[in-house]
Amino acid sequence: MASLLADRLGTWTGTNSFHLTPTDPEHTAPATAVVQRGQGGTMTAIGYSWTHPQDGDQAGLLTFGPGPEPGTVVALWGDAWHQAPEAKLLVGKVDADDDGGFVVGYDYAEGEWRWEIAVEPGADGALEVRMDNIDLTGDTPRYSAMTMELHALP
Repeated sequence: MASLLADRLGTWTGTNSFHLTPTDPEHTAPATAVVQRGQGGTMTAIGYSWTHPQDGDQAGLLTFGPGPEPGTVVALWGDAWHQAPEAKLLVGKVDADDDGGFVVGYDYAEGEWRWEIAVEPGADGALEVRMDNIDLTGDTPRYSAMTMELHALP
């Protein structure tokens, strides 16, 4: 777990694609992020910024570290637009392919929906942060509400 994103520390820039529902038009705008370690290297934080099509500049923070069981991840997430001011506790697991990625999530709307955040290091040194909305009733297909494609600044 301590190795998650160890090779992705630093400042990032790229784009964020957003659409609240699967039928909304996709809005793409610049995005930035800073990935840094804390707490003796066991915790990592991704602070990011993005732009909402109507509400303008937004910011979020995803802080994560090892969970109670091997291969699990615990995260605290807050985003100025998504659920301000309440922070959310997310739990999940490390990717099985051991590429340094992970997925965390939480259920909401009386257990009918699930929000998942996937953090995936790209093969070309990139970093992807994807936020998926999942209808647990099966009425709406899973879709990515936000996808940040980021590249390290030199």
